[in-house]
Amino acid sequence: LTLCKAKPLVIDYDDPVYDGPGERLGHIEYEDFIAGGDPDFAWAMPADEWDAIALNYTSGTTGDPKGVVYHHRGANLLATSNIITGNLGRHPVYLWTLPMFHCNGWCFPWSLSIVAGTHVCLRQVRAKAMYDALADHGVTHLCGAPIVMSALLNAPEDERRDFPQTVSFFTAAAPPPEAVLAGMKQAGFEVTHLYGLTECYGPSVVNDWNDDWNALPGPQQAALKARQGVRYPALEGLDVLDPDTMVPVPRDGTTLGEVMMRGNVVMKGYLKNAKSTQAAFAGGWFHTGDLGVSYPDGYIQLKDRSKDIIISGGENISSIEVEDALYKHPAVQAAAVVARPDEKWGETPCAFVELMPGKTATEAEIMAWCRQQLAAFKCPKTVVFTELPKTSTGKVQKFRLREMARGL
Repeated sequence: LTLCKAKPLVIDYDDPVYDGPGERLGHIEYEDFIAGGDPDFAWAMPADEWDAIALNYTSGTTGDPKGVVYHHRGANLLATSNIITGNLGRHPVYLWTLPMFHCNGWCFPWSLSIVAGTHVCLRQVRAKAMYDALADHGVTHLCGAPIVMSALLNAPEDERRDFPQTVSFFTAAAPPPEAVLAGMKQAGFEVTHLYGLTECYGPSVVNDWNDDWNALPGPQQAALKARQGVRYPALEGLDVLDPDTMVPVPRDGTTLGEVMMRGNVVMKGYLKNAKSTQAAFAGGWFHTGDLGVSYPDGYIQLKDRSKDIIISGGENISSIEVEDALYKHPAVQAAAVVARPDEKWGETPCAFVELMPGKTATEAEIMAWCRQQLAAFKCPKTVVFTELPKTSTGKVQKFRLREMARGL
């Protein structure tokens, strides 16, 4: 390992609520640091909007994290778009469950500063602490991974608190199952599904809900919620293209292509990695690596990562489709599906499943459940009950699951 020679300045602060072990890492308190500032300091603005403002590393779900260089223009536009898309209004109260180091907190630290919002921070993302913040501080907005929803919905009664406000909850990653959406609504949350990558400053696509859909039955609403949606105002281009011809696929909801983006809220490039940068921008579009379809109304929906498609007996199987079926099982808390090598079929779906606390299920029961939901060739041929390996941002590390599947 190469040790970093530049040491960051670490600032401590007092936290009267925290009762854990002391963890003084720096040599100066926050208030002392602020008091030592120069009120007449001439702030040097960037020479150009294209200048870099931040470096964020991809989450490492593939085992190959890359340094993504953000520029001032993109950060400004995405932060402003969050305000419009999230309907933040004036002085929102925002609860941090999303790590601030992940895509710069989806640029929400800047968004909150623009509208003079309040940041409510947690030592740990735990159900009781979240419910206390919702009730005591009047939280109006938060962003969180699906695992945060699970923590809130599965909290013991003695950790829950009532709160009068409806809380806007923005989530990315896999779309929540119908039962989770219903549970969140009953608990006082309005869930909005977002989509993005580190390379586009976090979320740049939103499932902008059409009020006409409110009259549809629950399963149809859940299917519409599963779509990633339409572009943020600041994203110039969003389409599903054939990666070989760079021609948009038909908007029929079935023809598969690669989701691509371009505009001011796309990264400057990968740090010291010209080869990957050129590949990512081939043809004048940013290649997300996500496969999806486009609908007549312009909404897109992800079907899989290009590297996660399972090809079994010549048939393409979407791991997302299989995972969605697994999430509908009442005992399943989390699930991930990868390809397992198979002598006859080339590869077959292998499901890794986390069960809810206190719930039980067998491999046979999970397989039978999937057969009710999916075509037979799409159903998992192997089910493994285990805790899913995750990154620090809560994303499943599928490259580790592939290694486990190969060893079965």
